[in-house]
This record gives sequence, structure tokens and C-alpha cells, in this order.
Amino acid sequence: MLPRAILVIAFSVAIGAPSAHAGAESPVLAVTLDQAKIARLPPGTATLIIGNPMIADVTMLKNSGSMVITGKGFGDTNLIAVDSNGSVIEEKELRVLPARTVVVLQSGASRVSYACNPDCMPTVQLGDDTKTFTDAGTQITTRNGYASGSAPVK
Repeated sequence: MLPRAILVIAFSVAIGAPSAHAGAESPVLAVTLDQAKIARLPPGTATLIIGNPMIADVTMLKNSGSMVITGKGFGDTNLIAVDSNGSVIEEKELRVLPARTVVVLQSGASRVSYACNPDCMPTVQLGDDTKTFTDAGTQITTRNGYASGSAPVK
């Protein structure tokens, strides 16, 4: 029973357990690399600014009061909401985290990643060694091209 309790606690921490303060929001918005997350815009937001667009991207959804945040690179940056007069409404820290279903094999300086959900298959992750990253990336791009009918047949 103890291992199950540990898993429940770890899962709750990983996805964010409910706050003891109902309605209190975390000052940190977390998103997983290569995934998108929908979040509420502060009322009156006219413009959104991302501190480092290499870490994340943000798009305002028209007439919904929401935004889409997409993780592009590991790390922390900030997100600033500005009203139509240029006044800052809100600023939040934005954190891009690694995927939880990726297994990383490290051998010296060489690193290879596998997406495991439930079976493990090669994937491309930031930090993988250059040859593995390039080879897997090329295969993924070629496969996607075949699927869309745009890849040349060799």
C-alpha cells in the first residue's frame, strides 16, 4: 500500500494538487515542452508579452478571454499582460517542463530519448546528442511528409 500512496503523492505534486486556498492562483504557469495549455487572460488584456520566445509562445484566443501557451524550450521566462493603455495588468513566471513519459539514456556525453507511453519509441528531445537528434528528426519529418503526401518518393 505504501508504494501506491507514494505514487499518488508524486502524481499530485507533478500535476499540481489542489491549493489549500480556494481560488488562489499559483504565480507560476507551467507547461510541458511541445505541448499547449489553455489559460485565462486577466480581464482587460489587450497585449501579451513573452520574455523569451525561444522558451514559450503565447496566442490570445479571440472573444474567449483565454490564451494558448505552448512550450518550445526548457526553462523559465515571464508572461506580461498589458491593457490598451500600455499599463501592466499582470506578470507571471512561465516554466516549461520536460515530458513525464520520456526516458533518457545517458552514456557519457551521449544522450538518447525515448517516449514511453506505454511502449518506448525513439523521440527527439532538447539535449539529445546531435547525431541522434538529427537522425530521428529527419525520420520524423520524412514520415510526416509521407503521411501528408508531400514527401518525395525515393
